[in-house]
Amino acid sequence: MESPESTFAFLSHTLVSALLTFLIGLTLAIGLARLAGKLVQRHGTAHLAMIARKGVFYIGLIIVVATTLLALDVNLTAALGAAGILTFAIGFASQTSLSNLISGLFLLGERPFEVGDLIIVGGTRGVVLSIDLLSVKLRTPDNLFVRLPNESIIKNEFTNVTRFPIRRVDVNIGVAYREDPQRVMQVLREVANANPFCLDEPEPLVLFKDFGASSLDFLLGVWVEKTQFLKLKNSIMVDVKARFDAEGIEIPFPHLTLYTGSETTPFPVQLGQPKDEFAPKVD
Repeated sequence: MESPESTFAFLSHTLVSALLTFLIGLTLAIGLARLAGKLVQRHGTAHLAMIARKGVFYIGLIIVVATTLLALDVNLTAALGAAGILTFAIGFASQTSLSNLISGLFLLGERPFEVGDLIIVGGTRGVVLSIDLLSVKLRTPDNLFVRLPNESIIKNEFTNVTRFPIRRVDVNIGVAYREDPQRVMQVLREVANANPFCLDEPEPLVLFKDFGASSLDFLLGVWVEKTQFLKLKNSIMVDVKARFDAEGIEIPFPHLTLYTGSETTPFPVQLGQPKDEFAPKVD
């Protein structure tokens, strides 16, 4: 019969061995995950690098936990059976999480967007920080952190703003009815060609859209690299206004006409300085 001292020494040795196994294994799993991410990112995208990093880490973590349990002389068959029953119970109790998990697998497989893309989901716009099994993390333009459940992205329409390398900036412009449409279109083409951010191919688009309520409506569509989108959008508006002023092309604004009816006697309207009731009277 073993003495209490020997039993305590054996348990202490087992616990220390298991703890060292866990710590060393966890360190190796983290290091291998980072190495896998760097290797994949050299030949792939940030999205694939993130998947590789997390995949290697989770696989390594499972191996470390199993090795630690073996070091503790735990029966893995019974432990796996209990874990399976617990997982089933938790999954049945939280069907929303299971739905998000399945949606996350679809997102990882379909890859409609990647880490670093700018997307719009409902009324939320942000840059993708990570794509996890349960949710997608975004950073909004005003630097807010947003977590979107994967299920909401799968069920709803979303827009990937930066999927393609170039984008088109559409500027809607109205001019007075007295202006010559051909001259206006020529000026718009010259403005687009002179802008340093505007691409020559595809060439700028200039359309005479419609006869508006108080203006002739035109569309100026110019193509730009996605990284220069905001610079072009701001500069092209300034360029159009400056060129129209130089050419004497009028950009109209709404006018209001007051009509009192044909049977009403016209009444005079006098413009002047408003009377100040509180001003001191001068005799």
